[in-house]
Amino acid sequence: MNARTATSKSATLTSWIISGLIILFLLVDAIPKLLRLDFAVDATVDLGYPDGTVVWIGLILLVCTVLYTIPRTAILGAVLLTGYFGGAIATQMRLGENAWLLFPFVIGVLAWAGLYLRDDRVRELVSV
Repeated sequence: MNARTATSKSATLTSWIISGLIILFLLVDAIPKLLRLDFAVDATVDLGYPDGTVVWIGLILLVCTVLYTIPRTAILGAVLLTGYFGGAIATQMRLGENAWLLFPFVIGVLAWAGLYLRDDRVRELVSV
């Protein structure tokens, strides 16, 4: 680690606060899908997805979130979450839900911001 990529204690704390909030939000989204709670199934069907895909969507989100949480696999998790958020953006565009269009984008940016602050490898890639 060189001086340019050194992480201060406040940056590390900030990164885990941002990442922790993102992780919490994603778990709150994934777990009801895995449990097939009525509101999660109804919301997914309202978005145009078949009822049978709810658990799979929740499982994919849970795996991506767990990968993002573990420091060794955080970059892979962030890349996979970026794809997941891209699908969410495409769904909002397809439905013409412009009011919610930026929400998955902002969550994705925050996920990468949290990772940038907590992972030297990401800062090294960006600083090149």
